[in-house]
Amino acid sequence: MKHLRTALVVAALSTLGPFSTDTYFPSFPALATHFGVNEIQMQSMLSWYLVALAGMNLFHGAFSDSFGRQRVILAALGIYTTTTLACAVAPSFGWLVALRTVQGLAAGAGMIVGRAVIRDLFPGTEAQKLMAQAAMLAGLGPVIAPVVGGWLHVWFGWRGPFVFLGLLGAVLGCACRFGLPESLPAHLRQSFHPGNLFRAYTETIRHPAFVLSCLALAFGGGGFLLYVATAPDMVLNILKLSETQFAWLFVPIISGLVLGSAVTSRLAGRLPPSLFVQCGFVVMGLGVLINLAVNHWLTPRVPWTVLPLTVYTFGFSLVAPVVTIEGLDLFPRRKGLAASVQGFTHIVAFAVVAAWVAPLVYRSGFKHAVGLALFMGLSGLCYLGFKL
Repeated sequence: MKHLRTALVVAALSTLGPFSTDTYFPSFPALATHFGVNEIQMQSMLSWYLVALAGMNLFHGAFSDSFGRQRVILAALGIYTTTTLACAVAPSFGWLVALRTVQGLAAGAGMIVGRAVIRDLFPGTEAQKLMAQAAMLAGLGPVIAPVVGGWLHVWFGWRGPFVFLGLLGAVLGCACRFGLPESLPAHLRQSFHPGNLFRAYTETIRHPAFVLSCLALAFGGGGFLLYVATAPDMVLNILKLSETQFAWLFVPIISGLVLGSAVTSRLAGRLPPSLFVQCGFVVMGLGVLINLAVNHWLTPRVPWTVLPLTVYTFGFSLVAPVVTIEGLDLFPRRKGLAASVQGFTHIVAFAVVAAWVAPLVYRSGFKHAVGLALFMGLSGLCYLGFKL
């Protein structure tokens, strides 16, 4: 029961990032109209949020190494809740971008520190199972978020999703306070000193194997995050669906993640970790090939345009828990900091995708498929380098 409670709370904390990114997607056109901005400017708001999320992700884990896991999460959730509710009454687009940026500074703490909590409390195989279970439960977030956001927009307008996210932050704060144990005793905490922190960061980024493991995760996730970053274009323009039909894109993506995480949780300890990774990359490659073929020969429509994404994300969910743990174990005394760097590279990849790659694939299903293939190839190359 304790294991399940920890997995549930960590999974819930991990949903905050996807909810903050996806819930307001159906309100993109209404926000653009209300503030008098265009599609590219709306995309820039997402980019600023992601840049802030990535930058602060470098520090959440390090702060938790010094001040404790629970304290850092609670402080971040307080900031998140306040700024999110303020977004609902933003007087201008500039204020909205600024508030979303501050929101991004706080949104990633639960996901980053949650990984360290699991690694603090549980040994290798058990940690792999729990990370998979947390990923499986957290995978529901991106499915629910755009659907909830669509109906909130229909019922309450563009302010509805922001009020909902603010209330979600408050609920998660209560869940963390009463349902997540402090996993890092005071005697194991690192002293907070800028010099020591700088040396610790330098050690991680100068560790070739660790950097390659982070890039393997970032590129592998970047493949399907390309579809997340371009969700309004993919759903509304390419698939010709409505604001309440974002589930057609997100359900296939997250179904693969959830199913793969369930398989990983069930088989962890029975099969060697290397076999998970090998099988995962094979399945990802199969998804890429099917995706290219479908988008080359068929008109973009549901369900066939989105089903290959289920195959790809199933494969990725076999790979991710193993590579995450292998990276964290390279720094046993600085697991929080290592988790921060992992999260940083992941979010930077998403920010790059949203800012520079997404405009290159707009209005084309086949270009999306090519992007997925390139990201998968880069992920595989980085993992090969990591194991050499």
